[in-house]
Amino acid sequence: MATIKDVARRAQVSTSTVSHVLNKTRFVSPEITTRVELAIDELHYAPSALARSLKSNETRTLGMLVTSSANPFFAEVVQGVEQRCFELGYSLALCNTRDDKRRLNASMEMLLQKRVDGIILMCTQVHLGAQVFDRYPSVPLVQADWGPMDMEADLIQDGGQLGGRLATDHLIGLGHRHIGCITGPLGKRAADERLAGFRTAMANAGLPVRPEWVLEGDFELAGGNSAMAALLALPERPTAVFVGNDMMAVGALRALADADISVPEQMSLVGYDNIELTHYLVPALTSIEQPKAGLGALAVDTLLARIKAPDSPRRVLTLTPELVVRHSCQPPA
Repeated sequence: MATIKDVARRAQVSTSTVSHVLNKTRFVSPEITTRVELAIDELHYAPSALARSLKSNETRTLGMLVTSSANPFFAEVVQGVEQRCFELGYSLALCNTRDDKRRLNASMEMLLQKRVDGIILMCTQVHLGAQVFDRYPSVPLVQADWGPMDMEADLIQDGGQLGGRLATDHLIGLGHRHIGCITGPLGKRAADERLAGFRTAMANAGLPVRPEWVLEGDFELAGGNSAMAALLALPERPTAVFVGNDMMAVGALRALADADISVPEQMSLVGYDNIELTHYLVPALTSIEQPKAGLGALAVDTLLARIKAPDSPRRVLTLTPELVVRHSCQPPA
């Protein structure tokens, strides 16, 4: 493997000149720059990432903690993060926490030991690892959509209350008056805000929220399936349901199909997140769009801004959700 000394010897310059050409830290004449670049190409020289990181005190690597990159919503956000890192010449170290405190703490320790320049947090139980971050207060952090509000980190959040209102207003606008809601795990910000939006829309329309029609899910397929099955077992059932995310909506569709209830003819359904899968369901799912790739890119840009200005005021950025209408809703029969 070629070294910087080999390049300097081939180009007939000093190693410091090669370094200045590589790092653009001093003017080098075009003739000498061309000789150095030609020597680099001929020798297939690649600067040592470790050596450069020790010299510059940065690794150009970002860490990311995510609940599960297998979940389509998280996967699409991670794609946005990875793409933005690639565009800016950064590497990404991704860790799945799987809602497990031990995995969370071990992953954070590993990222910090690798000296990542900063960390993007996208895991619901991030507060469980707060004691680890307390030992490294200077590590730049950005929370992407999920996590506690009281962490000393920049936050990019979903406009959950607005999204919940948009979903519910759509059903109300179609003429539905008997509307249920399958929430995410209550106590987590995303679930609480979407439920609050649902309640606000119902109150604004003068419609009662029936407690038995509000069921708690888990943001996963099984939770949506069991919650919808419980709704269908009631003596009276709603004509429409707002489901707190698309994964639960897919599970709910399975429960409706098992009960031989057609969507949207016998029940209308609205999901949340607008993951790619929603377009291919039968019927295609009406959903609330979160700009997932944009969220990922914004998380990277916000983190890099924090790295460059570590003492700047904390930033809270709120994304604007939008309703995407497909075929899972219609006026009540």
